[in-house]
Amino acid sequence: MQIEKNAVVAIDYTLRDTEGEVLDASPDGQPLQYLHGAGNIIPGLEKALEGKTTGDDLDVSIPPEEAYGERDDRLQQDVPRSMFEGVDNVETGMRFQAQTQSGTQVVTVAAVSGDSVTVDANHPLAGQTLNFKVKVSDVREASDEEIEHGHVHE
Repeated sequence: MQIEKNAVVAIDYTLRDTEGEVLDASPDGQPLQYLHGAGNIIPGLEKALEGKTTGDDLDVSIPPEEAYGERDDRLQQDVPRSMFEGVDNVETGMRFQAQTQSGTQVVTVAAVSGDSVTVDANHPLAGQTLNFKVKVSDVREASDEEIEHGHVHE
């Protein structure tokens, strides 16, 4: 079966940045499963997998606009350290959930200076070209329930 909309796809993958550093990988023997066409993976990778079948290997480079988007400096702001009530030591790299006008958003601490903390709501991989090495380990038809729910049921 070819990968197409509403197929359940299992892939083994390794994700590297442009310098070749491994950013993520599927654990050995535990491929990532997703419902194709449901927006469960980044658009560029989904597009690259379209039409592939079990056993296919591919190396694909995904530009930021087809991955997590370009960095947006407007998503970075300084907030008072007092907003981190109950956290004794706020450090660069920590991630928190913040309540915004658009709902809950994950922010990363970009810098700490005195009583000011700079938080960044960009996805950590925003602005990066992502390089995937992928092996399609399985493709099957999704159940009606999986299609209705928009994700794979194991």
